[in-house]
Amino acid sequence: MTAGRGSREVLPDVTIVIPTTGGPTLAGCLDSIAAGTRWPARLIVVDQGRSEAVAERIGALRRMGLDAVHVPSTGRGISAATNRGLERTRTELVAITHDDCVVRPTWLDGLVASLTRHAADLGDAIVTGRVEPEGDGIVLTVRTDDRPAIHRSPGLTRDVLFPPNMGFAIRLLEVVGPFDEHPSLATAGEDNEWAHRALRAGVPIVYDPSVAVGHLARHRPADLAGLYRRYARGQGAFYGTWLRRGDLLIALRVLRDLVRAPWLVARGAFTRNDELLAMGRAELTGLLPGILAGLRNRGTRPTRGRG
Repeated sequence: MTAGRGSREVLPDVTIVIPTTGGPTLAGCLDSIAAGTRWPARLIVVDQGRSEAVAERIGALRRMGLDAVHVPSTGRGISAATNRGLERTRTELVAITHDDCVVRPTWLDGLVASLTRHAADLGDAIVTGRVEPEGDGIVLTVRTDDRPAIHRSPGLTRDVLFPPNMGFAIRLLEVVGPFDEHPSLATAGEDNEWAHRALRAGVPIVYDPSVAVGHLARHRPADLAGLYRRYARGQGAFYGTWLRRGDLLIALRVLRDLVRAPWLVARGAFTRNDELLAMGRAELTGLLPGILAGLRNRGTRPTRGRG
């Protein structure tokens, strides 16, 4: 650990990557990182909005003593922005959060400690943690379970990676490969596809509830139908990408979701639960088009497995 030029000590072996379009929530995300108990060796902000305001804010962080880099990008989508940040990472470890999240003060300390601790038992692993709702409105990506878990293989009922709160050793990209930038995976499919690929390659995913971020609520109830529809299409594209490879577990997941969708609609109608209705209708209308798009995606394969 080394001393920074500002008021924080620096963890020399970790870089933080933030993909952004330059929206208004980015300021709170950056402020939370600057307020952390430790700073990273470098902060890389990949800005697909190519905003002067973002560049100025990154400059202010540099004047505080934080080694922050603004990377304007013409790419589109979280996968593309994340990959551009990973390509510029020179440290042993990388931590990733999103521009609509605020990290807890000890987030980076805890994430690095968790990665180091689990490496002794599991080898290199991906660590993800709590994603807590923050503010008024709707947040779809949330996990507040207090029980730690280690996932060594893909599951049938849920996806286990929470990309606004994750970290790993950068050398794992040699095993798993980068995030898939196919546009059909946008919104939900890209992180679930990458996690599935990691687990299939023998890389465990650790859920550590002590590593926490807040996910800002930006959506209203009126947004639910559109949000769930986009999520269903992205999830369907993830399914289609792996159906193309003959993945039997994914075939079972597709069957489960298609059976569940009318049940969600019926239950939502009976209980007058708009969220269940939105989920069921989204799966009925969005999942199959997403699967068809995913079947046309040749995908990104791991370069090698770990046995």
